[in-house]
Amino acid sequence: MLKKIKKSDYWLLLFTIIICLLGLIMVYSASWPDGIKDGNDGGLYFKNQLRAFILGIIAMLFMRKIDYRIFKSKITEITFGIALVLNIIVRFISEPVNGAYRWIELPLGLSFMPSDILKLSSILLFAKILSSKKYKMNEFRRGFFPFIILLGLLMAILLYFQSDLGTAASLGISLFFMYVISGVRIIYPFIIGILGIVSGGYMTMSKGYRRERFTTFLNPFKDKLGEGWQVVQSLYAIGSGGVLGVGLGQSKQKYYYLPFPYSDFIFSIFAEEFGLIGSLILIGLYLAFAIRGLRIAILIKDRFGKLLAYGLTVIVFIQAMIHIAVATSSIPATGITMPLFSYGGTSLVINLIGIGILLNISSHIKINTKGE
Repeated sequence: MLKKIKKSDYWLLLFTIIICLLGLIMVYSASWPDGIKDGNDGGLYFKNQLRAFILGIIAMLFMRKIDYRIFKSKITEITFGIALVLNIIVRFISEPVNGAYRWIELPLGLSFMPSDILKLSSILLFAKILSSKKYKMNEFRRGFFPFIILLGLLMAILLYFQSDLGTAASLGISLFFMYVISGVRIIYPFIIGILGIVSGGYMTMSKGYRRERFTTFLNPFKDKLGEGWQVVQSLYAIGSGGVLGVGLGQSKQKYYYLPFPYSDFIFSIFAEEFGLIGSLILIGLYLAFAIRGLRIAILIKDRFGKLLAYGLTVIVFIQAMIHIAVATSSIPATGITMPLFSYGGTSLVINLIGIGILLNISSHIKINTKGE
């Protein structure tokens, strides 16, 4: 007979905590030089990240107790609408950092990235729509057109209002994956894939700095003191780590050679300090996280829970892989952090909320048991 699993997936929880704790250690190590600059506290970034971690864990444990099916209600559309508004107004109320409008400043020196809220709310909305009987997945009008419009809207907001190609890519891939597994006609994902490649190529070449990043990616050492600087320094960091690494805290590239070593290039510093072995272990932790998350998605019978579990798992794994690909110069550079690992309070809290929802989904799994 069928038996409900009342406990959450503790393996998923364990892998999440380990990644977060390793991230805290690396934020402390990688941010120390920037922390002591201009007489600041060397542990400044670590303290900020620790506060976000504690808040995120509390939020995750809270969401773990909330029935995930609550997001089938209007709360999902409301959250998505608020996220859309925040991601539009951020361009008009914030100052650009490296050409990107991503942070909204709050009192007491606090700030947050609305794009992180948009990622989670988009996954919730897509899961709700794709699982709704109102939408016929095999019909063009109700199974293709609404999603291409919604996906295009999200990409336009992230690219135009925030110039955030990295977030747009990771979110787009995750939503595309959810769409593919929802049971649509094969021609629809094919069309969306072609449109995505074409529009991605256009967006890459439409801006001068993006064109430079693409040409630099092809040969970063051609202009290693200019446009190729950060990629070259990232490769130097990874190469310096060798097999076993130079040791925790012993990185040289974090001393103002590599920009944002505690966020956009934290994997490079980790590889330098812990080497190939440490890097493979970290990648293995993300892979283990993905396997547990996909297992939840496969086992849960509820269609909404299934699509939601897929989305929440893939967004974390895909973003981590994009981050590593940038650090290793496998794809053109784009400012994207490593989820659960890089410095960034909003990202950490929102990702842990998403994992809390995923843990709740796992507690609703029903499996076949013998002898009952």
